Amino acid sequence: MRRARRAVPLRLIPRLHRATHRLGLEIAGWPDLGVTQAEAHVLDHLATMGPSTVGTLHDAFAHRRSTLTSVLDRLAERALVRRDSSPEDRRTFVVRLTPAGQQVAHQVHDRLQAIEARARAAVSPRDVQGFDRVLAALAAGKK
Repeated sequence: MRRARRAVPLRLIPRLHRATHRLGLEIAGWPDLGVTQAEAHVLDHLATMGPSTVGTLHDAFAHRRSTLTSVLDRLAERALVRRDSSPEDRRTFVVRLTPAGQQVAHQVHDRLQAIEARARAAVSPRDVQGFDRVLAALAAGKK
């Protein structure tokens, strides 16, 4: 009789999942802003990187295109972003924060920055560099 193989516990994925879930819970605890985790990240990206094409946002977050479109639709419905045709290529849309979107995006950024500052205060700069390398390896996907 063959014994079932016991799987070796994962170390990176469960911790990454837990940290992502906790971040989502923290963002959900901001009812005054009324944004989802995905919306918060898009708003933060626009606050820090400026107007971005839909393709740039897709590359930044690796959402399915339909998911990203839904996020942008919700933000546009609440007048936090607008999508304009690119002057260089009318098939390309550039996403920009509206004045109301700038206010919310900067509040999101400040709160995310505080979360990151708490985490950075608990570890060394070398730890952060190692973490960055692990995340880059995970984000690179299959080779």
